[in-house]
Amino acid sequence: MPILSFKNIKKSYGDFQALKNVDFSIEKGEFVSLLGSNGAGKTTLINCLAGILTQTEGEIIVEGKNTIDNSSETKQLLGIVDQEVSFDPFFTPLETLEMMQGFFGIPPTKENNEYIHWLLEKLSLADKKNAKSNTLSGGMKRRLMIAKALIHKPKILVLDEPTAGVDIELRKNLWIFMRELQKKYNTTILLTTHYLEEAEEMSDKIAILHNGEIIVYKETQELLKNNKRTLFLTFQSGETKKFMIENDSDIMKNIIAEEKKSEHTICNIQIKEPKLEDVFWEFTK
Repeated sequence: MPILSFKNIKKSYGDFQALKNVDFSIEKGEFVSLLGSNGAGKTTLINCLAGILTQTEGEIIVEGKNTIDNSSETKQLLGIVDQEVSFDPFFTPLETLEMMQGFFGIPPTKENNEYIHWLLEKLSLADKKNAKSNTLSGGMKRRLMIAKALIHKPKILVLDEPTAGVDIELRKNLWIFMRELQKKYNTTILLTTHYLEEAEEMSDKIAILHNGEIIVYKETQELLKNNKRTLFLTFQSGETKKFMIENDSDIMKNIIAEEKKSEHTICNIQIKEPKLEDVFWEFTK
């Protein structure tokens, strides 16, 4: 049974349909990226999952339970990192996480205190644990939001643009930590991001949301495999020709054919592997 299912979700605002029959499921422990241009409906879908919005039609199932009928139970299973940064600026990161544990009814035991310090360490906040949160950088505040979402060890972590404003090194460390979460707790992760290289590297599956509809939902490698490679041949004259190639034999066929036709020698050969960015463009252009 999937751990999370969106079943024919529709969300309307008057005559405008923000979501149209969104239907897909995520298995336990999977990392799924939900991609789409601005305004495609990603945040609307996440807000329906979080209970901030109520879908017009359809149902969202978390571990076999409808999120509307079992709101309290399903929210215990979710950790959601919103785009907007929200916490009391005058509490320290340590105080914020201790307070969040209290909200979830988690007692301040030695083990739970160690978990807080583990989160602070993994999210590179340990040296700022006693600083007022309003003094943190933008990237630190984003990471504190992730720590808050993980404080109750949710089975499903939802990340809505988590690396906006986070530098490259810390982004890489964050994804290493996400892998560790998957391995240690079998955490299911749903990510929205505009950094397509992140989605390509991290995701087991890709869902593309376009104009409120899921237009593709496939395993990442399958998506990339079905997209052709590109061969670029540059000649001494400065001219460059481009060829779409199905397999390795096409490379030599094109090189030999062009050498016979052209008066100029080929001086550079480049093969561009398919990227998720190319796939995304093909589906949404």
